[in-house]
Amino acid sequence: MGTGLKFSTSFHLQTDGQSERTIQTLEDMLRACVLQLKGSWDTHLPLMEFAYNNNYQSSIGMAPYEALYGRPCRTPVCWNEVGERKLVGPELVQITTNNIKLIRENLRKAQDRQKSYADKRRRNLEFQVGDQVFLKLSPWRGVIRFGRKEPVQILDRKEQVLRNKTIPLIKVLWRHHGAEEATWEPEYQMKKRYPILFS
Repeated sequence: MGTGLKFSTSFHLQTDGQSERTIQTLEDMLRACVLQLKGSWDTHLPLMEFAYNNNYQSSIGMAPYEALYGRPCRTPVCWNEVGERKLVGPELVQITTNNIKLIRENLRKAQDRQKSYADKRRRNLEFQVGDQVFLKLSPWRGVIRFGRKEPVQILDRKEQVLRNKTIPLIKVLWRHHGAEEATWEPEYQMKKRYPILFS
């Protein structure tokens, strides 16, 4: 099909957020189980895994267990399929092929649906001459800032009292950062590292 699921939105906000949604679902299931059955959450993990793998998933149109094994899971509560005949040979291959086609089609529909949700929030970006932009996106780690981090201005001063010691602090505005990202720094450290700021 030529498409792939994206499991992370850290550096690509247009992805479907599948990991975040799955984690939220598992958190909700664990919370409900711990409230109902009491005890530590880690003792309920196998039960949660079983419940999640046997839950209907709209993206594939069936439960993950059924997608993997080609039949619904038999639990102690439901033994009605014990007597079914075993499939072998070309019949098994045909059923498996049909299941794969069904899953592929359901995944394509889910991806189209997720793409339409992402397209609703997508905005066209406009750039001006002189703007710094990435020509190629790659999985960067952390926040990228252009230029060196240097203090630009002292915005405020205060003193912090710790037991029997008073430490003078200054609120520093940094280059390439907004005022909301200004930080409180010890004045003596800033005088030592950036004496030009105090002249």
